[in-house]
Amino acid sequence: MTKRQKKLMYIIVAIAGLGIAVGLVLYALKDNVSLYFTPTKVYNKEAPVGRSFRIGGLVVEHSLKREADGLTVHFEVTDTARSMPVIYKGILPDLFKEGKGVVAEGKLEADGMFHADQVLAKHDENYMPPEAKQAIEQAQVQTRAASANAAPAPASK
Repeated sequence: MTKRQKKLMYIIVAIAGLGIAVGLVLYALKDNVSLYFTPTKVYNKEAPVGRSFRIGGLVVEHSLKREADGLTVHFEVTDTARSMPVIYKGILPDLFKEGKGVVAEGKLEADGMFHADQVLAKHDENYMPPEAKQAIEQAQVQTRAASANAAPAPASK
């Protein structure tokens, strides 16, 4: 082998090694990426079924139900346009309350229920995740627009 062929071989091996390393890193990160969806996006079937993601919004008033085991809870998350039922088995955060912001991480199952593995509550009076705040504002605009379009036209004399 000439010097030029050796250099070319080293370059090819280095590029192949780098490609394998990048591929392994991306494969490892694939399971750790958690996308964020609102109940409206889940309703519109934009969220993956059977794959982990986050859903956020406000906990619907009077939707919190506890099962007899004391750990399993059912509640609904809303972006003011749509609501999504959530099932969680575990201890809820101290700041978890109805009418307050929440982000739940888990999977949407074929039964249409969101099975949460983790529930995160907001940490002070003024904080809301930017994605949740934007989604709630968009849902309110859409709701106002829909009700304005549904309002009957004024009768002329």
